[in-house]
Amino acid sequence: MQAIQIKAPGGLDTLECVDLPDPGQPGPGEIRVRLHGGSLNYHDYLVCSGATPAEDGRIPLADGAGIVEAVGEGVDAFAQGDRVVSCFFPDWQDGPPAVGDFARVPGDGIDGFAQELVVRPATAFTRMPEGLDFVEAATITTAGLTAWRALIVEGGLKAGDTVLVMGTGGVSIWALQIAKAMGARVVATSSSDAKLEKLRAMGADHTINYRSEPEWGEAVFAWTGGRGVDHVVEVGGPATLAQSLQAVRIGGHITLIGVLTGMGGEVPTGLLMAKQVRLHGVIVGCRREQVDFVRAIEVMGIKPHVDRRFALADLAEAFRYEESGAHFGKIGVSW
Repeated sequence: MQAIQIKAPGGLDTLECVDLPDPGQPGPGEIRVRLHGGSLNYHDYLVCSGATPAEDGRIPLADGAGIVEAVGEGVDAFAQGDRVVSCFFPDWQDGPPAVGDFARVPGDGIDGFAQELVVRPATAFTRMPEGLDFVEAATITTAGLTAWRALIVEGGLKAGDTVLVMGTGGVSIWALQIAKAMGARVVATSSSDAKLEKLRAMGADHTINYRSEPEWGEAVFAWTGGRGVDHVVEVGGPATLAQSLQAVRIGGHITLIGVLTGMGGEVPTGLLMAKQVRLHGVIVGCRREQVDFVRAIEVMGIKPHVDRRFALADLAEAFRYEESGAHFGKIGVSW
Protein backbone atom coordinates (compact mmCIF):
# COMPACT_ATOMS: atom_id res chain seq x y z
CA MET A 1 0.00 0.00 0.00
CA GLN A 2 1.06 3.59 -0.59
CA ALA A 3 2.15 5.75 2.34
CA ILE A 4 4.16 8.88 3.11
CA GLN A 5 7.03 8.66 5.58
CA ILE A 6 9.23 11.27 7.26
CA LYS A 7 12.94 10.58 7.12
CA ALA A 8 15.03 11.79 10.08
CA PRO A 9 15.95 14.50 10.92
CA GLY A 10 12.80 15.75 9.21
CA GLY A 11 11.98 18.55 6.80
CA LEU A 12 9.54 18.75 3.92
CA ASP A 13 12.20 17.57 1.47
CA THR A 14 12.48 14.31 3.43
CA LEU A 15 8.84 13.31 2.91
CA GLU A 16 8.93 10.15 0.82
CA CYS A 17 6.21 8.15 -0.90
CA VAL A 18 6.81 4.47 -0.13
CA ASP A 19 5.12 1.10 -0.63
CA LEU A 20 4.42 -0.69 2.67
CA PRO A 21 3.01 -4.14 3.43
CA ASP A 22 -0.74 -4.53 3.86
CA PRO A 23 -1.60 -4.16 7.60
CA GLY A 24 -3.69 -7.34 7.55
CA GLN A 25 -6.99 -8.14 9.19
CA PRO A 26 -8.26 -6.61 12.43
CA GLY A 27 -7.86 -8.37 15.75
CA PRO A 28 -10.30 -8.23 18.67
CA GLY A 29 -11.63 -4.70 19.20
CA GLU A 30 -10.04 -3.43 15.97
CA ILE A 31 -11.26 -2.26 12.57
CA ARG A 32 -9.57 -2.16 9.19
CA VAL A 33 -10.12 1.17 7.42
CA ARG A 34 -9.37 2.09 3.80
CA LEU A 35 -8.54 5.79 4.00
CA HIS A 36 -9.56 8.27 1.34
CA GLY A 37 -8.95 11.72 2.79
CA GLY A 38 -7.03 13.79 5.30
CA SER A 39 -6.38 17.42 6.18
CA LEU A 40 -3.40 19.47 7.29
CA ASN A 41 -2.90 21.18 10.64
CA TYR A 42 -0.18 23.39 12.08
CA HIS A 43 0.79 20.53 14.39
CA ASP A 44 1.33 18.29 11.36
CA TYR A 45 3.46 21.00 9.78
CA LEU A 46 5.68 21.22 12.87
CA VAL A 47 6.28 17.46 12.72
CA CYS A 48 6.87 17.25 8.97
CA SER A 49 9.06 20.36 8.80
CA GLY A 50 11.35 19.00 11.50
CA ALA A 51 10.46 21.66 14.07
CA THR A 52 9.10 18.84 16.24
CA PRO A 53 11.44 15.83 15.92
CA ALA A 54 9.77 12.67 14.64
CA GLU A 55 10.91 9.07 14.62
CA ASP A 56 12.53 8.01 11.35
CA GLY A 57 9.88 6.50 9.10
CA ARG A 58 6.97 8.12 10.92
CA ILE A 59 3.79 8.36 8.82
CA PRO A 60 2.29 11.86 9.28
CA LEU A 61 -1.23 13.35 9.53
CA ALA A 62 -3.51 13.30 12.55
CA ASP A 63 -6.67 13.59 10.44
CA GLY A 64 -8.00 10.71 8.38
CA ALA A 65 -11.34 9.50 7.04
CA GLY A 66 -12.33 6.37 5.15
CA ILE A 67 -14.46 3.25 4.89
CA VAL A 68 -14.47 0.27 7.25
CA GLU A 69 -13.41 -2.86 5.33
CA ALA A 70 -13.54 -5.36 8.20
CA VAL A 71 -14.26 -5.48 11.93
CA GLY A 72 -12.61 -7.61 14.58
CA GLU A 73 -14.18 -9.74 17.26
CA GLY A 74 -16.19 -7.79 19.80
CA VAL A 75 -16.68 -4.67 17.66
CA ASP A 76 -20.32 -3.62 17.52
CA ALA A 77 -19.96 0.15 17.04
CA PHE A 78 -19.07 -0.22 13.35
CA ALA A 79 -19.81 -2.57 10.47
CA GLN A 80 -18.25 -3.19 7.07
CA GLY A 81 -19.01 -0.25 4.78
CA ASP A 82 -19.35 2.38 7.53
CA ARG A 83 -17.70 5.74 6.90
CA VAL A 84 -15.47 6.78 9.80
CA VAL A 85 -13.16 9.59 10.86
CA SER A 86 -10.17 9.46 13.21
CA CYS A 87 -9.77 10.88 16.73
CA PHE A 88 -6.82 13.14 17.65
CA PHE A 89 -6.41 11.49 21.08
CA PRO A 90 -7.33 7.84 20.40
CA ASP A 91 -7.01 6.89 24.07
CA TRP A 92 -9.00 9.82 25.54
CA GLN A 93 -12.52 8.51 25.34
CA ASP A 94 -14.41 10.75 27.79
CA GLY A 95 -14.13 12.85 30.92
CA PRO A 96 -11.82 15.72 31.88
CA PRO A 97 -8.44 16.19 30.15
CA ALA A 98 -6.05 13.37 30.97
CA VAL A 99 -3.45 13.81 28.21
CA GLY A 100 -0.76 16.48 28.23
CA ASP A 101 1.52 15.38 25.41
CA PHE A 102 1.45 13.97 21.88
CA ALA A 103 2.92 10.53 22.60
CA ARG A 104 -0.18 8.77 21.29
CA VAL A 105 -1.31 11.31 18.71
CA PRO A 106 -1.40 9.95 15.13
CA GLY A 107 1.27 11.51 12.95
CA ASP A 108 3.44 12.40 15.94
CA GLY A 109 3.93 9.78 18.66
CA ILE A 110 2.38 7.02 16.54
CA ASP A 111 1.86 6.60 12.79
CA GLY A 112 -0.78 8.82 11.25
CA PHE A 113 -3.14 8.62 8.32
CA ALA A 114 -1.05 9.55 5.26
CA GLN A 115 -1.50 5.97 4.04
CA GLU A 116 -4.07 3.90 2.25
CA LEU A 117 -4.94 1.33 4.94
CA VAL A 118 -4.85 1.14 8.73
CA VAL A 119 -5.83 -1.38 11.39
CA ARG A 120 -6.61 0.41 14.64
CA PRO A 121 -8.84 0.04 17.71
CA ALA A 122 -12.46 0.86 16.87
CA THR A 123 -12.38 3.39 19.71
CA ALA A 124 -9.88 5.48 17.71
CA PHE A 125 -12.66 6.50 15.30
CA THR A 126 -16.15 7.96 15.25
CA ARG A 127 -18.65 7.84 12.42
CA MET A 128 -18.42 10.56 9.76
CA PRO A 129 -21.11 13.23 9.53
CA GLU A 130 -23.67 12.49 6.84
CA GLY A 131 -23.38 14.77 3.82
CA LEU A 132 -19.62 15.35 4.00
CA ASP A 133 -16.97 13.84 1.75
CA PHE A 134 -13.84 12.25 3.18
CA VAL A 135 -11.68 15.38 3.10
CA GLU A 136 -14.40 17.53 4.65
CA ALA A 137 -14.98 14.93 7.36
CA ALA A 138 -11.25 14.72 8.12
CA THR A 139 -11.23 18.43 9.05
CA ILE A 140 -13.30 17.71 12.18
CA THR A 141 -10.60 15.59 13.88
CA THR A 142 -8.31 18.44 14.92
CA ALA A 143 -9.46 21.89 13.80
CA GLY A 144 -13.19 21.30 13.98
CA LEU A 145 -13.23 19.59 17.37
CA THR A 146 -10.89 22.24 18.80
CA ALA A 147 -13.31 25.00 17.80
CA TRP A 148 -16.28 22.99 19.08
CA ARG A 149 -14.68 22.37 22.47
CA ALA A 150 -13.53 25.99 22.76
CA LEU A 151 -16.94 27.50 22.10
CA ILE A 152 -19.47 24.87 23.13
CA VAL A 153 -17.92 22.47 25.64
CA GLU A 154 -15.79 24.95 27.59
CA GLY A 155 -17.32 28.26 26.51
CA GLY A 156 -21.02 27.44 26.83
CA LEU A 157 -21.77 29.52 23.73
CA LYS A 158 -25.39 30.57 23.36
CA ALA A 159 -27.45 32.54 20.87
CA GLY A 160 -26.79 36.27 21.07
CA ASP A 161 -23.21 35.92 22.34
CA THR A 162 -20.33 37.70 20.62
CA VAL A 163 -17.23 35.83 19.44
CA LEU A 164 -13.81 37.02 18.27
CA VAL A 165 -11.97 34.79 15.81
CA MET A 166 -8.43 35.52 14.67
CA GLY A 167 -7.13 34.94 11.16
CA THR A 168 -8.42 32.54 8.54
CA GLY A 169 -6.87 29.20 9.48
CA GLY A 170 -8.82 26.01 9.97
CA VAL A 171 -9.77 26.48 13.64
CA SER A 172 -10.83 30.10 13.14
CA ILE A 173 -13.05 29.32 10.14
CA TRP A 174 -14.61 26.39 11.96
CA ALA A 175 -15.23 28.67 14.97
CA LEU A 176 -16.91 31.24 12.71
CA GLN A 177 -19.18 28.58 11.22
CA ILE A 178 -20.11 27.06 14.60
CA ALA A 179 -20.75 30.47 16.17
CA LYS A 180 -23.03 31.62 13.34
CA ALA A 181 -24.92 28.31 13.37
CA MET A 182 -25.52 28.84 17.11
CA GLY A 183 -26.89 32.35 16.58
CA ALA A 184 -23.86 34.31 17.78
CA ARG A 185 -22.36 37.50 16.37
CA VAL A 186 -18.78 37.23 15.13
CA VAL A 187 -15.95 39.72 14.68
CA ALA A 188 -12.97 38.44 12.69
CA THR A 189 -9.45 39.70 12.07
CA SER A 190 -6.98 39.25 9.22
CA SER A 191 -4.10 41.12 7.62
CA SER A 192 -5.63 40.64 4.16
CA ASP A 193 -8.54 42.75 2.91
CA ALA A 194 -9.35 40.05 0.36
CA LYS A 195 -9.65 37.46 3.15
CA LEU A 196 -11.74 39.87 5.22
CA GLU A 197 -14.15 40.06 2.31
CA LYS A 198 -14.39 36.25 2.31
CA LEU A 199 -15.01 36.26 6.06
CA ARG A 200 -17.90 38.67 5.60
CA ALA A 201 -19.30 36.45 2.85
CA MET A 202 -19.22 33.53 5.33
CA GLY A 203 -21.25 35.51 7.84
CA ALA A 204 -18.79 37.55 9.92
CA ASP A 205 -20.69 40.53 11.33
CA HIS A 206 -17.62 42.76 11.54
CA THR A 207 -14.03 42.50 10.32
CA ILE A 208 -10.78 44.26 11.24
CA ASN A 209 -7.45 44.41 9.41
CA TYR A 210 -4.96 44.02 12.24
CA ARG A 211 -2.08 45.45 10.18
CA SER A 212 -3.82 48.73 9.45
CA GLU A 213 -5.34 48.73 12.96
CA PRO A 214 -2.65 47.38 15.31
CA GLU A 215 -4.73 48.18 18.42
CA TRP A 216 -7.41 45.84 17.18
CA GLY A 217 -8.37 44.78 20.69
CA GLU A 218 -9.66 48.28 21.39
CA ALA A 219 -11.43 48.31 18.00
CA VAL A 220 -13.22 45.05 18.90
CA PHE A 221 -14.16 46.48 22.31
CA ALA A 222 -15.57 49.60 20.64
CA TRP A 223 -17.57 47.48 18.16
CA THR A 224 -19.37 45.85 21.09
CA GLY A 225 -20.34 49.27 22.45
CA GLY A 226 -17.79 49.13 25.24
CA ARG A 227 -18.90 45.78 26.64
CA GLY A 228 -16.34 43.45 25.09
CA VAL A 229 -16.85 40.09 23.40
CA ASP A 230 -18.04 37.05 25.33
CA HIS A 231 -15.60 34.60 23.74
CA VAL A 232 -12.16 34.84 22.16
CA VAL A 233 -10.74 31.94 20.13
CA GLU A 234 -7.08 32.80 20.69
CA VAL A 235 -4.78 31.16 18.12
CA GLY A 236 -1.86 33.57 18.18
CA GLY A 237 -0.37 33.17 21.63
CA PRO A 238 1.98 35.61 23.37
CA ALA A 239 1.98 38.34 20.70
CA THR A 240 -1.82 38.55 20.52
CA LEU A 241 -2.99 37.72 24.05
CA ALA A 242 -2.78 41.32 25.28
CA GLN A 243 -5.07 42.48 22.47
CA SER A 244 -7.46 39.62 23.20
CA LEU A 245 -7.65 40.77 26.81
CA GLN A 246 -8.50 44.25 25.59
CA ALA A 247 -11.27 42.84 23.42
CA VAL A 248 -12.96 40.51 25.93
CA ARG A 249 -15.67 41.57 28.37
CA ILE A 250 -15.42 41.47 32.14
CA GLY A 251 -15.97 37.86 33.12
CA GLY A 252 -15.48 36.72 29.52
CA HIS A 253 -13.82 33.60 28.18
CA ILE A 254 -10.56 33.29 26.23
CA THR A 255 -9.65 29.87 24.88
CA LEU A 256 -5.93 29.61 24.21
CA ILE A 257 -5.54 27.03 21.45
CA GLY A 258 -2.58 28.23 19.39
CA VAL A 259 1.03 29.34 19.71
CA LEU A 260 1.57 30.78 16.24
CA THR A 261 3.61 33.66 17.69
CA GLY A 262 5.71 31.59 20.07
CA MET A 263 5.70 29.24 23.05
CA GLY A 264 6.16 31.85 25.76
CA GLY A 265 5.80 35.54 26.53
CA GLU A 266 4.47 38.14 28.92
CA VAL A 267 0.92 37.86 30.25
CA PRO A 268 -0.82 41.13 31.29
CA THR A 269 -1.74 39.71 34.69
CA GLY A 270 -3.20 42.99 35.95
CA LEU A 271 -5.69 43.21 33.11
CA LEU A 272 -6.42 39.48 33.35
CA MET A 273 -7.28 39.90 37.02
CA ALA A 274 -9.17 43.19 36.62
CA LYS A 275 -11.41 41.73 33.94
CA GLN A 276 -11.82 38.47 35.88
CA VAL A 277 -11.36 36.61 32.61
CA ARG A 278 -11.42 32.84 32.32
CA LEU A 279 -8.30 31.93 30.32
CA HIS A 280 -8.56 28.30 29.25
CA GLY A 281 -5.89 26.26 27.49
CA VAL A 282 -7.31 23.65 25.11
CA ILE A 283 -5.80 20.88 22.98
CA VAL A 284 -8.50 19.38 20.73
CA GLY A 285 -10.89 17.11 22.71
CA CYS A 286 -12.05 13.60 23.59
CA ARG A 287 -13.93 11.01 21.54
CA ARG A 288 -17.28 11.62 23.21
CA GLU A 289 -17.06 15.31 22.32
CA GLN A 290 -16.37 14.34 18.72
CA VAL A 291 -19.45 12.10 18.72
CA ASP A 292 -21.52 15.08 19.92
CA PHE A 293 -19.89 17.33 17.33
CA VAL A 294 -20.69 14.94 14.48
CA ARG A 295 -24.35 14.96 15.49
CA ALA A 296 -24.37 18.76 15.70
CA ILE A 297 -22.81 19.14 12.24
CA GLU A 298 -25.63 17.08 10.78
CA VAL A 299 -28.32 19.11 12.55
CA MET A 300 -26.73 22.47 11.74
CA GLY A 301 -25.88 21.56 8.17
CA ILE A 302 -22.36 22.95 8.43
CA LYS A 303 -20.11 22.35 5.41
CA PRO A 304 -16.43 22.86 6.30
CA HIS A 305 -14.45 25.17 4.04
CA VAL A 306 -11.65 23.36 2.17
CA ASP A 307 -9.36 25.77 0.32
CA ARG A 308 -7.43 23.29 -1.84
CA ARG A 309 -6.98 19.54 -2.22
CA PHE A 310 -3.73 17.74 -3.00
CA ALA A 311 -2.90 14.16 -3.93
CA LEU A 312 -1.24 12.03 -1.23
CA ALA A 313 2.00 11.91 -3.24
CA ASP A 314 2.02 15.74 -3.23
CA LEU A 315 1.90 16.07 0.56
CA ALA A 316 5.11 18.13 0.69
CA GLU A 317 3.62 20.57 -1.81
CA ALA A 318 0.50 20.80 0.34
CA PHE A 319 2.59 21.71 3.38
CA ARG A 320 4.48 24.33 1.38
CA TYR A 321 1.13 25.86 0.48
CA GLU A 322 0.25 25.89 4.19
CA GLU A 323 3.65 27.44 4.91
CA SER A 324 2.88 30.30 2.51
CA GLY A 325 -0.13 31.40 4.56
CA ALA A 326 -2.18 31.90 1.41
CA HIS A 327 -4.85 29.39 2.38
CA PHE A 328 -8.31 30.22 3.69
CA GLY A 329 -9.70 27.49 5.93
CA LYS A 330 -8.48 23.92 5.56
CA ILE A 331 -6.06 22.24 3.15
CA GLY A 332 -7.11 18.73 2.15
CA VAL A 333 -5.39 15.60 0.91
CA SER A 334 -7.45 13.16 -1.15
CA TRP A 335 -6.74 9.69 -2.53
